[in-house]
Amino acid sequence: MDSPSNRTLQLLSLLQTGGEWSVPELAERLDASARTVRRDAQRLRELGYDVRSRPGPGAAYRLHPGTKIPPLLLDADEVATIITGLLVLETWTPGDPAASVARTKLEQVLSPTLRRRAAATALSTQILQGEPAPVDFALVGTLADAVAAGSRVAFAYTDQYGRETQRTIEPYRHFLRDGHWYVVAYDIDRDDWRLFRLDRMRSARALPGVHAGREFPFASIESWLASDFGRRA
Repeated sequence: MDSPSNRTLQLLSLLQTGGEWSVPELAERLDASARTVRRDAQRLRELGYDVRSRPGPGAAYRLHPGTKIPPLLLDADEVATIITGLLVLETWTPGDPAASVARTKLEQVLSPTLRRRAAATALSTQILQGEPAPVDFALVGTLADAVAAGSRVAFAYTDQYGRETQRTIEPYRHFLRDGHWYVVAYDIDRDDWRLFRLDRMRSARALPGVHAGREFPFASIESWLASDFGRRA
């Protein structure tokens, strides 16, 4: 297995199939030592899973009936990190329930121990209200899928002077800056890298087809912005 977390998740999956698993059987399936199996079983217990053991020469493990596997396996620090990030989004995207709903769903699939850590993090963390930064998460999802798949996105765009144009882009990255969300993208019709505000984009849709990823020609988005979009490069 490529990491302790992945190996522990695999152990949990094996135990979920039911019955008792001897330590040698588990060690063989996990490609690990007997000592590692015992350590991973203890890690599951610390995460709140009811792993029962039969000691002695024929040592074996089983998962208590009724114990369910969540769709993800996280440690306490990772849970605190995710909850904090969602709290930031809840505060900075007022009026949009997506982050709050996501946090609720996450808490429902955590083990009891991790659920307590999530609740403690939410209780003890106060995010100061900054400038509101509403965002259309459906649009974010469209852009994210296009970046991952190498697709182009077409949309109607209203500029700062109220003029509307039809644009086709190859999105690169989206980010939050000074209370607004933006996407850096290669504008196909203008043959140049451009910056678009997400709240000025309408009717965005991914176009069929896949295109080779275009390399961003600057060291970073920060350097591109600082150079007046490459004009002072």
